[in-house]
Amino acid sequence: MNIYISGSMAYDRIMDFPGKLSDHILPDKIHILNVCFTVNGLVEKFGGTAGNIAYSLSLLNERPVVIATIGKDHESYFDWLRKNNILEEGIKIIRDEFTAGAYIITDKADNQITGFNPGAMKYPSEYTFNNADSKNSISLIAPGNLQDMIEYAKTFKYKGIDYICDPGQSLTQWEGKTLREWLDGSMLLISNDYELELIMKMTGMDKKGLLGLTRTVITTLGEKGSIISNSEFDVSIPTAKVHDVVDPTGAGDAYRAGLLKGIVTGRDIETAAKMGTVAAVYAIEKYGTQEHRYTYEEFAERYKSNFGELY
Repeated sequence: MNIYISGSMAYDRIMDFPGKLSDHILPDKIHILNVCFTVNGLVEKFGGTAGNIAYSLSLLNERPVVIATIGKDHESYFDWLRKNNILEEGIKIIRDEFTAGAYIITDKADNQITGFNPGAMKYPSEYTFNNADSKNSISLIAPGNLQDMIEYAKTFKYKGIDYICDPGQSLTQWEGKTLREWLDGSMLLISNDYELELIMKMTGMDKKGLLGLTRTVITTLGEKGSIISNSEFDVSIPTAKVHDVVDPTGAGDAYRAGLLKGIVTGRDIETAAKMGTVAAVYAIEKYGTQEHRYTYEEFAERYKSNFGELY
């Protein structure tokens, strides 16, 4: 099945500050704040919602099409995609911009100061789905360029392609009416519990009302697992066992990859969500969003140890 992942491509540039950031910020001088932090070094990681989801899907033997924009500094990211058998045909290069980037300073108390440059993400990717087969395609619309998020949903509705809505950190950019229209006709809405509250507030709908727009609502609850809701039932999905909690960043994107793998291989939604939670723990056990690695056989064995045989 063709899997289209619309979202962002980004570099995460993480810097380590050896002291406490708060020691160098004077509360009575906030109005003229001018501080320089000398860091121990910088580590660059591949990130972005589309990149992260596509990476975990590649570990699950899928070859998704990434739909996003990337900047003039794209070479190393493209090399990484090729190494992991991920299609780049849907990625538009914006020659006058840098790739979206998060610049994160973390101190020894795990406090952070982050600057985010949207860069190439300010521009729509304008991908055309001329050869998309509606009966053999699925898409996930993750946070990225807002125009892309809106327009691709319209395209999928017109072409009859199932699509999953994943608004995430883009929610502050939406207006309630547009958000309702975006959700209307989707196969699934996925969000964490805080985001779901925002969605209900913005749309003026409770969960039952949202299920009049989308067929299924999946709510992730961090270490408490996730909940699947549709017109027939609400079912709780527990988390898989984590060997070592290192960094939860990227766990949500990995969950979405496992969920998609389950859907495209014909599993029921409960099994697909369990596959999502197994994929998520691999990300939690590594620092960075595309640092984990496993074979499909290892994934299936880990699923078995948590939920039984993966049929």
